[in-house]
Amino acid sequence: MTRAPANLLAVRSLLLTHLNVDPNTVRDADLEPAEVGIVGDAAHRGGYHCGSDRVVTNDYSVVESSRDRNGLTLDAAALDVGGFEVRSGGRTHTLPSFSLWCVGQCTANAADTRDIREIIYSPDGTTVKRWDRLGKRNSGDDTHRWHTHFSFFRDAIKAGRDQRPLFRRYLSSIGLLKDDDMTPEEHNWLATVHKNLTVLDGRNPIGQVYLRLAEGRDDTGAPVTGHPNLKSLGVQITAIQTALNTLAGRDFTDEPAIIAGVLAGLTPEKIAAAIPPSIAKQVADELARRLVA
Repeated sequence: MTRAPANLLAVRSLLLTHLNVDPNTVRDADLEPAEVGIVGDAAHRGGYHCGSDRVVTNDYSVVESSRDRNGLTLDAAALDVGGFEVRSGGRTHTLPSFSLWCVGQCTANAADTRDIREIIYSPDGTTVKRWDRLGKRNSGDDTHRWHTHFSFFRDAIKAGRDQRPLFRRYLSSIGLLKDDDMTPEEHNWLATVHKNLTVLDGRNPIGQVYLRLAEGRDDTGAPVTGHPNLKSLGVQITAIQTALNTLAGRDFTDEPAIIAGVLAGLTPEKIAAAIPPSIAKQVADELARRLVA
């Protein structure tokens, strides 16, 4: 029996959490649970809403891509999103504006769109269009005037890959989602990077790179010359510290030179004038003694 996979149920839950503004009341402005479908009804045969028990001969959702052929399971690989109208960030956001935003991201080949095979939508509630990653089709039936259809490559569904990032980005872009919108995989990736950048003692590949840089070696173990490394900088810092310690222990005051320099600029009259009267006689007697000697 065709089943709804966990990764598409997670997308459904995310959209209903933020676009079903009043979950206790059914109203046109809200995205209601009945408007977000994954598995086709019992009469539905063929297409991405069906799993392997309901596909048909030459089913386009299987034969046109190896990603679909290799990923075929009992899981459905499609999501329908119905109409809504929400106010956020001073603007009104609706199913057509949501659909155009998603198509724009797919057209730009954003990383979180690459598991999407197609989007069938209406930009205005009248004209039906189809964005097809494989370039096979460009339209759809009239039911897509009031709902937008997303097909996902079956191998992505089989792998259980998280399909919420694109829809989180939409909700963030219109101001309805302000919390941490990273996936568990993104958190794990950041944790790995952090661990590698903080373990620099050579126990892992990134740590080994930093260790070689610190020791001034390349990846072969040969010394690296021509630019400083942590080892050479450490030697230079040690030399600078030794020089500073030596200078700190020296007495830079050359008193005889200072006195000679002062006296050289004075006349006998200035020298006599500079001697206080209280010791003038003592100075005269000392000078007379020296002259006699």
